[in-house]
Amino acid sequence: MAQSVYRLVGSIIALGLFCFDSGAFAQGWPSKPIRWIVPYTPGGYTDIVTRRVTQKLADVFGQTIVIENRPGANSVIGADLVAKAPPDGYTFGTVIAAHATNATLSTKLPFDPFKDFTYVSLMSIAPLLMVAHPSLPANNIKELIAYAKANPGKLNFGSSGVGAAAHLTMEMFKSRVGISMVHVPYKGTSPALQDAISGQINLMFDVVGPLIPQVRAGNLKAIAVTAKQRMPAAPEVPTMEESGVPNFVSGTWAGVLAPAGVPKDIVNRLSSEIAKILRDPGLREAFARDGYEAIGSSPEEYLAFYRAEVALWAKVIKDSGTKAVE
Repeated sequence: MAQSVYRLVGSIIALGLFCFDSGAFAQGWPSKPIRWIVPYTPGGYTDIVTRRVTQKLADVFGQTIVIENRPGANSVIGADLVAKAPPDGYTFGTVIAAHATNATLSTKLPFDPFKDFTYVSLMSIAPLLMVAHPSLPANNIKELIAYAKANPGKLNFGSSGVGAAAHLTMEMFKSRVGISMVHVPYKGTSPALQDAISGQINLMFDVVGPLIPQVRAGNLKAIAVTAKQRMPAAPEVPTMEESGVPNFVSGTWAGVLAPAGVPKDIVNRLSSEIAKILRDPGLREAFARDGYEAIGSSPEEYLAFYRAEVALWAKVIKDSGTKAVE
């Protein structure tokens, strides 16, 4: 969405020239490779969704899309690269729910999460799966709660970073059931998953896709999902509600960002092409197998969704007392 609402315009003439130049500039776009920032390590939800969509976008545009994985600081490092890139339509990025939590969690963001970005499209949403190392003497939510209460502070859990949806969902769970666990943050899903498999951490929440193969291989055990209903990607795993924690629904999402000031016709074209891609039955089926739901929204819908997410997670952060590592 064009960011002119956040900027003062000197005159009506200047605004008219900007709109004219934007349209003229966008003709023939894209005419060179596109840079796409993923603020997490390869192999996680953000990376998987981005690569599936951009592979098809590259075919549509006839241009290479270069993925850069730039993890760190709960997606702030990667998002900042997008914010500070030229607004010429050749740099984009994918963010997840952590981008909404950062708006509240961090007091030292190097960007304004509303003024410094153009919100292009919400690509997907995804509930979370709780998994545990096989050595944990608990096989379901009831047993986990009993064990944690009998061993306060003994358990730990990993996440893709402080303030990630996976982290704050576990904080919600701890608060709801009255248990204590130690958080171990990582720079993405992959390193957290590796330590869960090795037993360095006891538990973790994350999207189903990277976790369920490890469950079926016997490297981890599934405890519950945060969806309203059982998921096609893991039909054998009960929901939190089925497990005795009512009205517990949570998840993350993946959406596309651009720097503020990218010409609106470029933003609208990219949003439209992403929506077309995400309507493809084959891609939707692939997403569903991994526990993701394909969306594809307008820029305006995505910005409204983002504002609602900021408000939602702000309450969770306040209630849990979560502090950013700055």
